[in-house]
Amino acid sequence: MENLISEIRRDARETRHYTGRDHLKDSVLDAMRRVDRSRFVAPGTELYAWENRPLPIGYGQTISQPFIVALMTDLLDLESGHRVLELGTGSGYQAAVLSELAAEVFTIEIVPELAESAASLLEALGYDNVSVRAGDGWHGWPEAAPFDRIIVTAVGEEIPPALIEQLAVGGRMVMPIGPRHGGQNLTVIDRTESGIERTQVLPVQFVPITRSDD
Repeated sequence: MENLISEIRRDARETRHYTGRDHLKDSVLDAMRRVDRSRFVAPGTELYAWENRPLPIGYGQTISQPFIVALMTDLLDLESGHRVLELGTGSGYQAAVLSELAAEVFTIEIVPELAESAASLLEALGYDNVSVRAGDGWHGWPEAAPFDRIIVTAVGEEIPPALIEQLAVGGRMVMPIGPRHGGQNLTVIDRTESGIERTQVLPVQFVPITRSDD
């Protein structure tokens, strides 16, 4: 684990000219330490769980590179009382990290099998402040809104309008924006009294958001 944390620290330094930050918060790295990534990877790939790279989890989806998980979590600037919405549960790894730092996590996964397995695993591991829903995250989770923070772990060419509506004023969203085959940028979206402000952070490559009508 400490080798992985060292690699995350190194990547933070090497990308500082993009991100504007040469280190990540100790609280984020401690949360990464507390979550056993090997429980969230596909069977047979546990040997690679502590490598700083994405891994396939089935159904055309991946578990993100640990550095990207740490960076996106860091960019959210989470506080202990925050309520967070995640679009793209996958295996539940990012949700587990978020649950270490926030009061409540609501996470949506469009692949029913992944939603079911993530919900079962998170419950078994004691992450009782995480709620998992199977469905199209493009529409958010309106009955649980507003959210202090929103994180989207798949790329979209635009910000889902419902997510902007469900983000509290003063809230922050982190998501990759761009076409599915390149030119993507990890982006911070802050909602202010007068609208939204976008800040591009880092070139990335994510799997695309899946819509129910795709």
